Parts: sequence; structure tokens; C-alpha cells
Amino acid sequence: MNRSLLVLVALAMAGASLLAASTASSAPASRSGTASQELLQLPRATPAGQTSIYGHIVSLSRKHGRWVMRFDPALLLRGATAAQAALEDTGSSDVPNDSYTLDETHRLLTYVVSPTATVTILLQGLRTIQVPVAELAQIVKGKNPMHRALFDRARGLGYWIRVGDKYPNPALSIDQQYHP
Repeated sequence: MNRSLLVLVALAMAGASLLAASTASSAPASRSGTASQELLQLPRATPAGQTSIYGHIVSLSRKHGRWVMRFDPALLLRGATAAQAALEDTGSSDVPNDSYTLDETHRLLTYVVSPTATVTILLQGLRTIQVPVAELAQIVKGKNPMHRALFDRARGLGYWIRVGDKYPNPALSIDQQYHP
């Protein structure tokens, strides 16, 4: 089994348990797009057959009439696992905020994104809001079409994507993960 496949298998297996007691992140707000103070523990509960994957969105654009996302998967580690990975990578086991992102390959994966995908992002004050896929695409490009007070202006936060179990296996939800 090659190393990339091992990383993806580890992502799938660890996705549901990595953040059981983790920091909170985006939560769905009402469909009207109003902000919500509720924070959701991520990753979202994922039905059998679907997959939750953490990583960074590199691009999100329309191609051939559908939304296509280029995604750099990573592992969001906590506790002793995070400390050991940090030690091996940096020589120090210090893990600020008790989490460490392990992204060994930077290999980009391509996902189709459902046009009705639930997308939540963080606003200043850790308020969350649900936005359309089209708005997230603009945010990923460094724009802010709705002039929102974005928490992550530098676009450095990761996202949890929930991938469907039926071909073409689209991303059904995209949730920005809070990280101090």
C-alpha cells in the first residue's frame, strides 16, 4: 500500500474520533444566513458509507457546470499523538492549543461539491454563518463579496468536508474548523 493511500485511510478512520472533545467550529445557522452563536463539535456525525476529511481548500470553482474543489487533506492531531508528531517534525513536543496539523504530502484531491452543500464559516466573535457554495468560492479566492467580518482573513483555517457515498461522491457539507 503506498504512503498516500495510507494517509487517506488514516484520515477516514480517524475522522470521526479526532475531535470528540475538541474545540468547536462552525455550526449551521438558519437558512436565511443569519449568524448563530451555537458552535458545532466537528467533524459532523457522518452516516455509514460517507466520509469526513479534514484539510485545506486550495481552490473552489465552477467547471463544466459543477462546483469543483481542490482539497489538501491533513490530519488534525491532539494529545500525545500531536506531541509525538510535533517532536518528530520539529524537534519539540510543544503543541500550542493542543492540536497539530500533519500534512505530509500536500497532494491535492479533487472533489465535486454539491450545489446544495451546507457551508458554514466563522465570523469575528466566533459567530457562525451558513453561506452558499458560490460565496465560499469567492472567499477561497481572497474576496469577500458580502463584506462579512470574517474570522479567518488569511484563509489559514482548515475545513471538514463530508463526502457522500454515491457517485460522484460529492462534498455534502463544508465546515470551517476553529483554531486559535
